[in-house]
Amino acid sequence: MDIRVLTLGDSAFTIEFPALKGALGARRVRALRARVQDETDVGALVGILDVISASRSLTVCLDPYIADYELVRARVAALAQESASEVERAGPIWTLPACYSGEYAPDLDDVAQRSGLKSQEVVDLHSSLIYDVFLIGFLPGFAFLGEIDERLRFPRRISPRVRVPAGSVGIANEQTAVYPWESPGGWHLLARCPVPFFNSAWSQPSLLSPGGRVRFDPISISEYEKLQGELNSGQLNPQSFLMEKGGI
Repeated sequence: MDIRVLTLGDSAFTIEFPALKGALGARRVRALRARVQDETDVGALVGILDVISASRSLTVCLDPYIADYELVRARVAALAQESASEVERAGPIWTLPACYSGEYAPDLDDVAQRSGLKSQEVVDLHSSLIYDVFLIGFLPGFAFLGEIDERLRFPRRISPRVRVPAGSVGIANEQTAVYPWESPGGWHLLARCPVPFFNSAWSQPSLLSPGGRVRFDPISISEYEKLQGELNSGQLNPQSFLMEKGGI
């Protein structure tokens, strides 16, 4: 497998997998990150301050006073090649409710028209797949998920919305995501999810994490409002939507 090693000054470097993208790239990055962590834990790699994952690259930040830059870079590059044949540990599966109706689905009909499908067919396509959690970014708790069906792949909106409601489920290019906060955004909005995705008081503030998997369960407006009330009042724990904890 081809890799590129990019030097970032004297205290960081990036390992990139230029031929990979989407789920394959994200899985390869996670496998490499796990190998780097394993070797760091046993003292085989010294002086690593931070490891930053992207969709198809891993950046390693070093303490220049402790780390042997050339040694660490060469070893991580070797690990990138060695991890190619590894079988990734299956992550947890979350089944998240999503309402694809009314005001909660402002772009559903437009996406259906552009794709040449009926609105219900778009709902069926979007909710039929299990998506990988590629990475968390843009906003705290914002999980990039993929890959969506090819028939639903469109660029971001030409004119982004100034305000996208929290919980909005959007699609753009090959990915789907849920906005954990109200924010500007240019994704096409197909649904709304009542489950909170970030809370600084949780032991793990982000509900989802890279390596996890997500599927969406279509619900009605009344079911959405009921679940939202139960979640807001604390009657229902967001962890209750974790359906499978995963394994090998």
